[in-house]
Amino acid sequence: MIFTMFKRLKKFLVGKPLTNEQIEGEKFGILWGLPILSSDAISSVAYAGQEMLIVLIPAIGMLAFSNMAILSSAIIILLIVLVISYRQTIECYPNGGGAYIVAKDNMGVLAGVTAGSALSVDYVLTVAVSISSGVEQIVSAFAPLHAFKVEICVVLIILLMIGNLRGISESSKMFGIPAYAFIFAILAMIVTGVFRIMNGQVPSPPSIAEGTPYAGMALFVLMLRAFSNGCTALTGIEAVSNAVPNFKEPSAKHAKSVLVILALIILVLFGGTSFLAQYFKVNPLTQGAVLVVMAKEIFNGGFMFYFVVATTFTILILAANTAFSGFPMLISVMAKEGYAPRQLSMRGDRLSYDNGIVLLSVSAIILVIMFNATVSSLIGLYAIGVFISFTLSQSGMFLKWMRHKGDHWQLKAFINGFGAVLTTFAMFVIAFTKFHEGAWIVVILIPTMIFGMLKVKKHYAAVVKQLRIKHEDYDTAVEKKVYRNRVIIPIESINKSSVRALRYAKTISDNVVAFSVAIDTEAAKELQQRYDHLNVEDIPLFIKYSPFRQVVEPLLEFIESAEYDYQKGDMITVIVPQFVVKKWWHRFLHNNTREFLERELLKHKHIVVSVMPLQLKDDDEVLKQV
Repeated sequence: MIFTMFKRLKKFLVGKPLTNEQIEGEKFGILWGLPILSSDAISSVAYAGQEMLIVLIPAIGMLAFSNMAILSSAIIILLIVLVISYRQTIECYPNGGGAYIVAKDNMGVLAGVTAGSALSVDYVLTVAVSISSGVEQIVSAFAPLHAFKVEICVVLIILLMIGNLRGISESSKMFGIPAYAFIFAILAMIVTGVFRIMNGQVPSPPSIAEGTPYAGMALFVLMLRAFSNGCTALTGIEAVSNAVPNFKEPSAKHAKSVLVILALIILVLFGGTSFLAQYFKVNPLTQGAVLVVMAKEIFNGGFMFYFVVATTFTILILAANTAFSGFPMLISVMAKEGYAPRQLSMRGDRLSYDNGIVLLSVSAIILVIMFNATVSSLIGLYAIGVFISFTLSQSGMFLKWMRHKGDHWQLKAFINGFGAVLTTFAMFVIAFTKFHEGAWIVVILIPTMIFGMLKVKKHYAAVVKQLRIKHEDYDTAVEKKVYRNRVIIPIESINKSSVRALRYAKTISDNVVAFSVAIDTEAAKELQQRYDHLNVEDIPLFIKYSPFRQVVEPLLEFIESAEYDYQKGDMITVIVPQFVVKKWWHRFLHNNTREFLERELLKHKHIVVSVMPLQLKDDDEVLKQV
């Protein structure tokens, strides 16, 4: 009953299952691929500049805004280098996997698993940070909601999970339109803001204390901290290279086009909002979210202000969707190669990687609850993972060009080499400046994940080795000699369920015995008397006393005893009688001995466990019968 209800609920929320042949219809082109895979990078416009100001303003006051422009320019240059580099990655590795495949192919297994682990951590953090940031924007505008921000975050993650479980095609259309609305809203704000600046309609700057003068090394470290916060604008770039197979053919061409368009959008939006910040000076420490306050000043609180607020909130929520597109694809590639559980490589009813989507959602919810949906706490963990993958990807591509050459390989090697140097520098900056803010958790978590993934691979390799049949053994794999099958039926009492098991046993073997464990002599006598009434002389009953009320141990001792006369090469089939109750909660009212018995017996290679079910009727239906 509960299984049927679950299936109906799943069908209602997720939709009807799709056939394997419908996979092509689930893929997206440039129009829908851009917002789905780029929403994380696009959404960073809403908080990257703000996070830089949070570091700079308390230290250098009004000078923070001019220094923010310098840092924004450096981040945009790094963005352009990464986009050009990842276009080369897509061209060489069109089957997805991004940094994981590149690093593994050119630098070895450890580098590949490191890139995959780092990127997996970053995807989880993308969901947690994006959702928390989006909710922070909305509670800035509607203060009464602040007390429920964690609950709101959890609900939004669940809704995103359901949307993505509905399949690539539906989720791209569902989540794509708000991304375009945000782009339009920020473009309108930039154009209007520039117009107001040109006409001298700039508000008086807020009163900001100048702070402690910084110079020399102290100023340099301060700038590095702000730069590391701003580097969150670059997360999401790699998602396109991870999800190339989700594009329609020619998939590589479409993916490369999306990267170029993404770079142009970030250049205009991030650069434009950083420019506006020089004139509409907003102090995020006292006034709230920078983008929201700036929009209020530029649009004088009119319709467009609320439109910016709504689209900013929406894009920050949907930025998490980049991770929902990238993470399942990445982890499925790793699972197919044996570095993650095989279940993560399987497509679900709607041809999406359901298990990866659920795993991502649960992990993000745990983070949101642990850090109370506080962006400033989560941001310390953010970006280091993606920059590790950036560095390994660029280094891997550089080595590829150096080894295999090809057309224009010198230029390609220079681009990837230069990208590797920049991302390595950024990676160490982020690790150094954010270590005490929580980055140490990621520094510990990534090696732990690497260890776990290598152990998973080792297990799968061991399983394959043990199950493999050599080519020369095929002719003799199934021997002429047939195993002698001996059957044992453990019975607790004489009832319809145990009798049904006895009947079935006689159809598969002539060597059948019944076995029971007794905890007192009176119960043993009563069981023997009732069994004798069955008149099954060809199936003897053995009853063993168990002073410690054990079940499995007496059965195993009986099999190995001289009384049973087990011969090497015999197969023992243990048929367990099992009645199946109608309602799910009925299961908690009965001893689930079968599960324990099965788990222990299956540890022995010469024992086969078979369950003989007897389906019971509904209680009301039975009790109404005369």
